[in-house]
Amino acid sequence: MADGSVLELPETFCPSPSLATLQVCGQTDCPAQWVFTDWTQCSATCGEGTQRLLVVCRRKEQNGQYRTLVPEACASLTKPSTARSCSAGPCEKTFKPVATKPDPAILAQKKVYVQWRKGPKLHFVVGGYAYLLPWTSIVLRCPTRHFRKGHVRWLKDGKPLALLPHVSISHMGYIKIQQVRASDVGMYTCVAGQAQENFVLKLIGGKQKISVPDFWITDGVKISPKTHQISSVPEETAKELLSFNRYDAVVQHLLDLKNLALEGYVSKELLDSAEKNRSILEEDVVLDPQTPQVLVADMPKLDEVTRNLSGGLQGPLKDDLITQLLEELTKNTGENNESTLEPNDRQEFSTQGYISQRTGLRMPSHSTRQWRGYLRNPVIIQKPLRGYKFPNEIVAHVGSLVLVPRQAIRLELRCQAQGNPQPVIVWTKGGMELTNSSRVGLMPDGSMHIDAPRETDSGLYTCRATNHLGSTSLSSQVQITGSGCISGADENNSSLCPDNLLSSHSCHGQHCHHRWQVSSWLSCSVSCGGGIQSRTVTCLGVADGAETCLGAGRRPAETRPCNTQLCVSWAATSWGPCNGQCVGPKQALQHRHVFCQDKNSTRVAHRMCSSQPRPISHQNCTSEACALHWRVGPWTQCTATCGRHGFQSRHVTCVHRRSGKPAREFHCAWRPRPASWQRCNILSCGRGECRDSTRYCEKVRQLELCPLPQFKARCCRSCRDT
Repeated sequence: MADGSVLELPETFCPSPSLATLQVCGQTDCPAQWVFTDWTQCSATCGEGTQRLLVVCRRKEQNGQYRTLVPEACASLTKPSTARSCSAGPCEKTFKPVATKPDPAILAQKKVYVQWRKGPKLHFVVGGYAYLLPWTSIVLRCPTRHFRKGHVRWLKDGKPLALLPHVSISHMGYIKIQQVRASDVGMYTCVAGQAQENFVLKLIGGKQKISVPDFWITDGVKISPKTHQISSVPEETAKELLSFNRYDAVVQHLLDLKNLALEGYVSKELLDSAEKNRSILEEDVVLDPQTPQVLVADMPKLDEVTRNLSGGLQGPLKDDLITQLLEELTKNTGENNESTLEPNDRQEFSTQGYISQRTGLRMPSHSTRQWRGYLRNPVIIQKPLRGYKFPNEIVAHVGSLVLVPRQAIRLELRCQAQGNPQPVIVWTKGGMELTNSSRVGLMPDGSMHIDAPRETDSGLYTCRATNHLGSTSLSSQVQITGSGCISGADENNSSLCPDNLLSSHSCHGQHCHHRWQVSSWLSCSVSCGGGIQSRTVTCLGVADGAETCLGAGRRPAETRPCNTQLCVSWAATSWGPCNGQCVGPKQALQHRHVFCQDKNSTRVAHRMCSSQPRPISHQNCTSEACALHWRVGPWTQCTATCGRHGFQSRHVTCVHRRSGKPAREFHCAWRPRPASWQRCNILSCGRGECRDSTRYCEKVRQLELCPLPQFKARCCRSCRDT
């Protein structure tokens, strides 16, 4: 105003648009962090119990969505404890009238089973879902409490189960189905008094697709096998069918991922190269016999995945979610699915390294498991050329010529081998074995890397895989050049070298104006549970006060996670009583249980403690019950006076030294058992002399056996007058 005062007017009086009051900031992905749910209810309503916490690794991206990551992405962060003890007060004893009987209950297991490969007979418990391959034999049990197992009733799709030649019910109340077929698909219900539990059985059809049973399309019911959408059905029927199809979408995604691994085209050139190098191609690898027969998942876990998929998750996020789920299931199968196998067929499964990221490649584990199954000579997997991990970091697979530019800061040569037993990999350069040094590193997966390659690193590098059946090798020629790439071209004859490397300015080793120099990695900060390794990264050729290293490429990492495995150790119970098998005079065996546990005293798989010496589970102890010895009786009279047929016997018993009471013979097995019979009077009877050579000749004569030649020869005198 003219007098210097200010008058506020509505925004419509201003001719130009109003200035923005908000602007976008922080357009970078947030760091990964552990995200957890609320603690579950206490497992016990009174007394001591356990509460559990579901913990996942997630990261918030630029678009505001959260992405679930593998647990290793949060290895540098302290993972919250997933279990804690709880107490709801002491349990009060309640006295019920004698006449009151508890209600029957069915001990169901809320599991989802997906058969991954053919195998022996499978055992299941009601309460879950099973997706099986055709012609698999199964046993379905219905464990009960306060109810006789033999009195349970079975229904199929709401009707009494019809017994067929391949379907039977045992006297203990469980179902046996020999070679499951399409007619066996359905919902099986176990009824024990007022309690009942369901079990859904489905088949995996051709091309790894879930088969659609005929009863889905009845009485006006129409269901889309792909989307499982239901139309024209009553509400009660729709709920039942939705429950029947509850996990079809998730299981189909898992089967699609499995099917992806078995597809692929193998060119003639790659096959020829594989034959020459005694190697196999990545696309030729199929399901290993050590892979799990059945994947076992908890229903709450699959329910969470189903909610994420139904929420519109698409593209790479959906693929990552399914891949992570499959990795978790194959990793945990060794501890979770033993109940599906017969006792004689149970094994420990090790599935580390079972799935590679989005290639679907099935590989045998590189863990320290004991080998079993068919023995196989070692073979080296020759993979397609990979190119550059970063502009100045080269990754190549052994078997090809590798040209390395002088400005490269790291070269990694990979060598993956298969065999049974797992082969040992040794790297050589020009015939000399390589070892770990300040610049050369040998990694547990069989790869080797060279930091800051130099002219002296040029040469022939050979990867040799050996087990007790034989060995095989594959080589790569490494050359340091002005600008480099892995030799070869794709189908269009286009170069595999990145544009920014081909156009980069060439320099020569020590004469480069700017270059990165790295030191050796320091020791890990912790021995287990996830620590940090660090090293020094220095830019050479930078003037004092300069803050950047222009032209030297990407700065190498200064830290990396290490020792991410759980902190585990062997533990053992107290020794049991000294009443085991006798192994010596007054010496018996006593036993104890040895198990692997983490720092929270939670038991884990034995293979996680395989790198540590395992405590003994049995030892000798002193026991008077083992004061035993062999007592022998006198020899009986020889059955013959001469010839080759005489023998005599005696009693040999295991008795207690002090009381003389007999014991079972295996208690004395630690000492050789004395002979209880022997030959006797083996002298010749002489030719031409007629005499009896056995003391049973009188019986031979009474039984009129003398006409038989074998008796007449041994009882010559007694049979002479007959």
